[in-house]
Amino acid sequence: MKNNINIDRFDLKILRELQRDGGLSNQDLAERVGLTAAPCSRRVKSLEDNGIIRDRVIRINAEALSLKLFAILHISMDKHIPERFAEFERIISTFEEVIECYLITGHDADYQLKIAVPDMDRYHDILLGKITRIKGVSGVKSAFIMRKIVETTALPLNYTSL
Repeated sequence: MKNNINIDRFDLKILRELQRDGGLSNQDLAERVGLTAAPCSRRVKSLEDNGIIRDRVIRINAEALSLKLFAILHISMDKHIPERFAEFERIISTFEEVIECYLITGHDADYQLKIAVPDMDRYHDILLGKITRIKGVSGVKSAFIMRKIVETTALPLNYTSL
């Protein structure tokens, strides 16, 4: 990613629209932001080349895939050494059920995970069959998501100075 990227009001409009719908065609995006297709395409390419736009993904309805149980896990490690953390991160990255993993501070845990599974039986299998078997995991505290109040991938754009 390059430094000193100048983002103007058109770039911000592009980013807002793509955060709402990353599947917009260039023509539709251009119309929404008030540009013609060619300059809009060049701006999107520049935002991608400069690392502002990382990637574009499709969000899938979890319930349509029978993923009805979401859990937040706080993981404690027995030793705070780089090798232990690296091994945990390598292994946890291979578990399809783990949809988020963060190294955290200011809490009794070292990691926070978000996992998605169909039901409590599968949660039990993942917890006892995979997560607690990772070398160095010394404790796990789980919380289950009852209802999603805010769920977005959109970042706030009002902190960008023009």
